[in-house]
Amino acid sequence: MRAPRADAFAERTPPLFAMHFWDRIDKPIIGLSPMDGVTDASFRLVAARYGRPDLCMTEFTSVEAICCGADGFVRDFAYGEYERPILAQIYGRTPEDFYRVAHIVCELGFDGLDINMGCPAKNVANKGCGAGLILNPELAVTIIRAARQGIEDWAAGQRLEDVGLAPDVVERVRHMNRGRVQPFTRRPIPLSVKTRVGYDKVEVDEWIPVLLAERPVAISLHGRTLKQMYKGFADWDAIHCAVELARDLPTLILGNGDLKSMAEAVDRIRQTGVDGVLLGRGAMGNPWVFRDKQWAKDTLAGVASSSGAALDVGQEERTRVLLEHSRHFESLWGERRFPAMRKHLAWYCKGFRGAAQWRARLVRAMNADEVARIVGAN
Repeated sequence: MRAPRADAFAERTPPLFAMHFWDRIDKPIIGLSPMDGVTDASFRLVAARYGRPDLCMTEFTSVEAICCGADGFVRDFAYGEYERPILAQIYGRTPEDFYRVAHIVCELGFDGLDINMGCPAKNVANKGCGAGLILNPELAVTIIRAARQGIEDWAAGQRLEDVGLAPDVVERVRHMNRGRVQPFTRRPIPLSVKTRVGYDKVEVDEWIPVLLAERPVAISLHGRTLKQMYKGFADWDAIHCAVELARDLPTLILGNGDLKSMAEAVDRIRQTGVDGVLLGRGAMGNPWVFRDKQWAKDTLAGVASSSGAALDVGQEERTRVLLEHSRHFESLWGERRFPAMRKHLAWYCKGFRGAAQWRARLVRAMNADEVARIVGAN
């Protein structure tokens, strides 16, 4: 059997998933936002170890590339048990491929599947993927239904070999699963969507109801339009409008954009009534930003907390984690890809004594040993 045609993903009442991790997280949710080229397995390791966000997502991965046999998804879908709950984020424009890749996501033991409908990059949006789907709500709906059908069919016992995946792709998935501690169970996983408030203008009133009608368990909403990219300021009033549209519905609304601290997260949650927030750029070089999430939750609940929102991480700890991150990155990807680590090294230097001099040397480092020599570690 091959994947059904797109027109086979017929309209029907979307199912409500049984109890899942989204229900078990204390609200408000405070998670790590996925960022292309940033939130790889090494970044998520240090975030999980030193901050413990409520949830993590992989970098977004193209469903078309996976189904064509690209081996990059082995890197993109690598994760550790310490990251749970962990969601696989995927993007594309071919419903049949979403159906197939949903099987892979389930087979790899992810806790959830997230569909990216918010990436503003031209090479993504101009192909009708990511935020480009805001202009094509009919296709967006078909994609959600295709992914959900893939989840349900996998849970019902359908094998990877049954949906037309290439044998080498199936073998890669089998190899990735070897030695995994998580017991293998077939159960539906929850589906969520990450998107933006509009394409070239704010259109929450038109776009968000389209998604809500499909009952994703959560919608993560970045407060900028595609046209804004990452310029200007996130529109949290628009996010508040989405919260109002979702009132009395089962879908959670998470806000995203310009959050650099737990204090700012508290202010935005109070302002908008969102069910949670995702922090992205505020976590770059700063996995500790999540350390005071319990302070934020206690503050919002009106409970006195012994922790505080003012986080002071010393240079010694920053140096140690910077080096740990470097060594883990190199262990996964090798020296050849180490230049991709350099931007992280620069971010860690914020607040260092002599930060400018360190940064100038670190952004030329070729491997973790060189990083160790620069920072004076043994």
